[in-house]
Order: sequence, then structure tokens, then C-alpha cells
Amino acid sequence: MSPIFYAHSVEGKPSEEWHPLDEHLKGTAELAASFAAEFGCGEWAYLTGLWHDIGKYSEDFQKMLLASADAHIETKSGWVDHSTAGAIHSTEKFKTAGRIFSYIIAGHHAGLPDWLTDTAGRKSLEHRLQHVELFNNLPVSNIPHHIIEQSFPKQKFITKEGHALWIRMLYSCLIDADFLDTEAFLELEKAKTRKGYPSLNELLPLFESYMADKQAKADDTYVNKQRAEILRQCITKSTHKPAIFTLTVPTGGGKTLSSMAFALKHAVRYNKRSIIYVIPYTSIIEQTADQFRQIFGDAIVEHHSNVDVSDEEHETARSRLACENWDAPVIVTTSVQFFESLFANRSSRCRKLHNIVNSVVVLDEVQLLPPEYLNPILHTIKELHQNYGVTFVLSTATQPAFTPHKSVDYRFEGLSDTVEIIENPLLLHKAFKRVDIHTPDDLMTPRTWEGLASELSQHPSVLCVVNRRDDCRMLYELMPEGTFHLSALMCGAHRSEVISQIKQSLKNGHPTRVISTQLVEAGVDLDFPVVYRAIAGLDSIAQAAGRCNREGLLEKGRVVVFIPPSKFPPGYLKQAGEIGRQLLAEKRADHLAPERFEQFFKELFWLQGNNLDKHDILKDIAPDRELRFSFFSAAQKFKLIDDKQYSPVIVRYDEGEELLGLLKKKGLERWLMRKLQRYVVNLPKYVHAKLYNEGAIMEVHSGIFVQEGGAMYHPDLGFCPDKSLIYEPDELMC
Repeated sequence: MSPIFYAHSVEGKPSEEWHPLDEHLKGTAELAASFAAEFGCGEWAYLTGLWHDIGKYSEDFQKMLLASADAHIETKSGWVDHSTAGAIHSTEKFKTAGRIFSYIIAGHHAGLPDWLTDTAGRKSLEHRLQHVELFNNLPVSNIPHHIIEQSFPKQKFITKEGHALWIRMLYSCLIDADFLDTEAFLELEKAKTRKGYPSLNELLPLFESYMADKQAKADDTYVNKQRAEILRQCITKSTHKPAIFTLTVPTGGGKTLSSMAFALKHAVRYNKRSIIYVIPYTSIIEQTADQFRQIFGDAIVEHHSNVDVSDEEHETARSRLACENWDAPVIVTTSVQFFESLFANRSSRCRKLHNIVNSVVVLDEVQLLPPEYLNPILHTIKELHQNYGVTFVLSTATQPAFTPHKSVDYRFEGLSDTVEIIENPLLLHKAFKRVDIHTPDDLMTPRTWEGLASELSQHPSVLCVVNRRDDCRMLYELMPEGTFHLSALMCGAHRSEVISQIKQSLKNGHPTRVISTQLVEAGVDLDFPVVYRAIAGLDSIAQAAGRCNREGLLEKGRVVVFIPPSKFPPGYLKQAGEIGRQLLAEKRADHLAPERFEQFFKELFWLQGNNLDKHDILKDIAPDRELRFSFFSAAQKFKLIDDKQYSPVIVRYDEGEELLGLLKKKGLERWLMRKLQRYVVNLPKYVHAKLYNEGAIMEVHSGIFVQEGGAMYHPDLGFCPDKSLIYEPDELMC
């Protein structure tokens, strides 16, 4: 009889109860094929599943399993490479075309590799394929014929231009199938927990009932009538065939619920599997998820960018598992999580990708997509729509100029043939025109902070938005007592608390003055009679204006643009600000008309030129006859949040003080780290290093830094690095 080979051992149990290798290969192959069938490539995924672990037929691997399962052996045997053998077999059997399988199989644990780069070195695919002994030493005669002998798939390739994303999608199918088949054998109860989400067909009546009740209770105001009309148009347009849609709705127009209405109705009509709602900031994902949770209950999975878990307060065993692979009807996530996953090479990030197929993706505040990654992002959006059945909704009040453009020295592929959901965006803009924009005659001469503070103090309720954290603090310190301060130097828990206080103060009709950075401009529903905005890009000014006379209760709100005494932040914000200054200098009756944003974004994108793919990511994944891609390099470059410039520190604010004590006692427990995310502030690297050297922050675990001195966290200002050598009186006592 042929020997029995195993995929996974079970400690303390006889080998007869282990996971047979041929069963694991077949189970993974069938599951991967079912996932890839959604985009017509089941045969390709089946083959990756069948060959991904054939390296486990090696004598060394089987010995390692025996040792690892023996509780009496204290020193376990080391790691055995079981991934490269299947990759070698693929290229030996199918030559260059076999590299498609080789990337996936070789990387199913370590991550999709580069073909050959200086960065990858010995981990490159070309180098790994040279170790032919890893396949040649296998007992091929003992490997079932139906596993080792397979024909090349008859299904067609995805278009040559899309090979890199296609390989990543097949990789996702394999990774998820491998995890799930293993889990079904080793952790059956956990596998059962994944089931039970309602379908989108079941969620639609819940949404319709909620919206009917909401509209019945809404006050009979002009703004609410316009919101109802926007909702109607979204529902009507949902019958349109799948496309890349734009949704251009002024701030305060209720686009969150209206876009969900479109997504649900469209998904049900065209048999889409899920809705993915993508939000630019972690700071506002919670309120959007909470709003949807009121309607859909626990059918919502909230997946943040900073940690790969769902929201702790609303987390269940099932939602934790759904965050691994997005196997849920409605996902609410961040731009960082969504787009970095699409360019990732690690198995944990790529596992969810195949569940983006045949979905509706709503990109909220789409104007905030970073220009330096714009070409790779738009390229991927087009591929997902054309080859994977994804309907996109690009939602914003300030629609970017994504139309293609070519000139002698500039080429922007952009997005062609987008479909606008709103029948007449210009008419809607006029209907929602609730503010007058006031600009200074001289757009070059700055004001003093003292003069600005004096003017702001004359208004009982006013919001002032500045461009920099230090500007925010400086101006705040000149304001009367009782003024609110908001900046990213405050941790998430602190910001949420202050925003809640501001809303309550406004609701009660109390004088409410707020000094804030631009974090208040997206997704924060505040309504002031007067808003001041430091000169910035036209999109930022429009977003600030959306916090003024939001409910239309005044005849006109007042938005005042001013020139601050400080300079623009460098880079993109400076470029956007200078274009904003240029456009505001033109005498126009309506600075925020839709055509002005078309002009603004065109000039901004043209100014970037080749910097719309600043890191040459598209070159790493460009079509190549020899199928030479650089997956690892592309993933390293595609970072929407640059972790090379900033480092996090956990601060001592409110409950964070107690949680820090638990961190030191209990260590890196998952639930605790999730809670501590609400108490994190990101600091520039040089500031972080200085504070660490002074002993003002301490590394309690590898890469986990916490605030030491209590005075550094101010109850109004948040984290104050300049107070690093100041201690509270009780901290000086023995």
C-alpha cells in the first residue's frame, strides 16, 4: 500500500485523525474554483489549489509534522519549504505560462513575490525556481495521478493589461480556500460561525422601511425636500446597467443614505453579492457604520485600516471572521484598507479580494484620493469594473476631473464613460446654495492671528478651519475661554467627545466657537451660521462651506476666506492652495459652481504630471510578455499613509490611562490593542525620536510606544510635545 501523507497534524492525536494531504488539496482546489468562477476562471484557481501544497509530499515535511505533533519532543524541527515545489512543477509543465501559477503557489504563505529585483534578492521568484531539487526529491510515484497530472486550463486569460490584478485575484481565491479548508478540518465550530448573514434581498425591505419612517418624521423644510429629491433620483438611476457612476451631491444633501439606496436597489436588480462602502478617514467610519447598523443590525462589518479587526464594541465572533475575507453583505471600510489591499502582496491583506468581485463599491469623498497614487487607483477601478463585475459610485460634493486628457507633454488616462446619477448637478448646486463666499481683495497679504482672533470673538457661534496643527493651537490660545479646539493631535476618543459637545452646544443654542484643522471637513455634521477658512484648495473651501447653514435655516450663511500668517503645508496641500488662490482671484459670482471644480482638479492633476504615479507602481505591474511582475515592490510602495514619516504613540486620555496600565500588565492582547486604537496620536518621526530620547515616551513592547509624562496630554489641545519635560505635581512625588 502507498504511504499516507498529511497536510496538517493534530497535537496529541494519532495520525489516523490528521488531515490527509490529498483531501486538503482537492478541498482547497474545489473551493478556490468556486470563488474564481465568479469571474470565469474556476479552472485556473482549481489548479493552484491542487498544486499549492504538493511540497508537503516531501519526506522532510512529513517528519516535521510527526515532530510537531509529538508532545514529548521539546525541541521541534524547523521550517520546511513546501511552497516552492508546486511553483517549480508549474513552470516545468507549462513553461512561461506556468509562472502565473508559480507566483501564486510560491507566495501562498510568504506573499506574492517579485520576479527579480534588488529588493527581493533571494526571495525573488526567479531565484526560488532554481531550487529544482525541491520538486525533484518528491516521491512523485506516490502522488496521485489526478493531482500531479493536469492539463493547461482551457478558459481564456484575462486581458494582457490586467494580468497583475488577475494573478492577485487568483491568489486571493487560493488563500481564502486554503484557510477555509484547513479551518473546516481543524476548527469546525469556528467554520460554522461564519454562516448566517442575510442576503441583500433581505436587507432591502429593512432599508426601505427605515427611509419611509425617516422621511415621514422629517421637518417640512426646503433642504429636506431637496434631500428627498436626491433620494428619488438615486433610486430611479439604480436600474441603469452596471457602470462607473458619479454621484455629485452638495454637502448636506444626504448622500450617505441616498448612495446606499442606489447601491442596494442596483445590487438586487443586477444580482450583486455585496456592498462595500469606502470612507477616507478612520475618524468618520464609526458614525457611518453606526448609521447603517441602525438599519441592518449585525449584517454590517466595520473594517478599519489601522488594525485588521472589526469594531470591538459591536464585534462578534462572526464579524471578526468576516473581516478576514469580507464574506458579508455590507462592508464599511477605509480607503487605506480598500486600496492598499488591492495592491498588497501579503496573504492576510489579499485574502478578501475575491469578495470584491460582483459587488457595488461606493467611494465616499472621492476627491480625497491622493494624487501621487491616482493613476494606479483609477487603472484598478477600470479593471475591476471591466473584468470583475464591480459597479462603482464615486460620491462627493466636489467631483474631481477624472475625464481622460492628452496633450503634447501630458497624458492622463482617467476614467471615460462615467454615468452621473443626478439629473442636473448644476441645478442641484443652485438649489443647495446656502452660503455666500467672501474673499479678501488682497489674496497675498496675510492677517495676524491676533487680529483674526479678535474678529472671530465678535461672533457668538463660528467655526474657523486652518491648515496646520500648530496654527490651530496658536489661534485657539488667543480665543476667549470656552472655545473648542479640534486637531489630529487629539486622539480619536478625545475628538469624538469634543465633537459631541459641539453638537450639543449648537443644538441648545449656546454660543459655540470652534478652531479646527481640516479634519472637521469630511463627514462631521456641524451647522454654523459663520465659517472662516484659511485659504486652501477649492475642494477644501467647499467642504468647509458645507459646515455653514447646513440645514438652510438662514437665508444665507457666511463663509470668509482669509490669508493666514503661516505658509501652506508642503507638497500636495501647497499646490492645491496656490491653485485655489489663483481661482479665487478671478471675480466670479459663484466660486463653488461645479465647473469651477472641473477647472481646479484639471489644473491640479496637470501640475502633478507624471507624479500621478509618483512611485512608478504601474511599471511594477505593467503587461509583460515574459510575465515578470514586481508584486512585493508595488506593495511596499503603495502606502496611502506614509509610515516612514509618522510614528504612533498611545496617550493618557480618559480611559486610555487605565488601558495603558492593562497593556503593561497583560501585554498585547487583541481586545486591548483594539480599544487602545482610540487613544493613538501620530507624531512626525523626528518629534517621536526626540521624545523617546528624552524619556517622555517609552517603548513598552516592540514598536508600541506610550506617553509617560501626564502633562503632555492637554485636556483641550491634545498631545503637546513641547511639554515633554513638564510633569504633573503628583508625578514628582515619591
